[in-house]
Amino acid sequence: MKRIVEEQRLGFVATAAPDGTPNVSPKGTFVVIDDVTIAFGEIRSPGTISNLRDNPRIEVNFVDPFVRKGYRFAGTARVISRGADEFDMLLPHFRGALAGRIRAIVAINVRKALPLTSPSYDDGHSEFELRRLWTARFRNLQPNERFEE
Repeated sequence: MKRIVEEQRLGFVATAAPDGTPNVSPKGTFVVIDDVTIAFGEIRSPGTISNLRDNPRIEVNFVDPFVRKGYRFAGTARVISRGADEFDMLLPHFRGALAGRIRAIVAINVRKALPLTSPSYDDGHSEFELRRLWTARFRNLQPNERFEE
C-alpha cells in the first residue's frame, strides 16, 4: 500500500460539503508519513479544506492506471496550517518544486484500507496483460510522443 501511494502520488480525495454534496478532487502531492498516516500538501484546494474543517471524514483512492489496481483509504483528516510546529515537522516529507507553495498539510489517519481491482481480473486477465494493453492504449492517445519502456 505504501508503494502505490509513493509511486502514484496522485490520489483522488473524496469529502462532503456541509449540505452533503460530494466533492472529489485530485491531489498530486501525497506522501506516506508512517504506517497509519498519509498526507497531501494543500496548494489550491479551498473547497476540500473547507469541507474537511466542517467534517474531517475523508476517503482517498490511488490506482495504477496500467495494471488497474490500487487502494482506497478511509479515515479522518487534520488540516495543519503553515506556521504551526507540526507543519514544519511534516514539510520535509514533501519534495519537489511544489513544496514551497504548500499552504497547509492535510494529515490523514487511515482507519480502513481496501484493495481496488479492475473487473478485467475477474475475466482471467493477468497483470502483465493489462499493463501491456493499457500501456499500448496510452501510447495510442499520444501518437506523436515517443515513450521509452
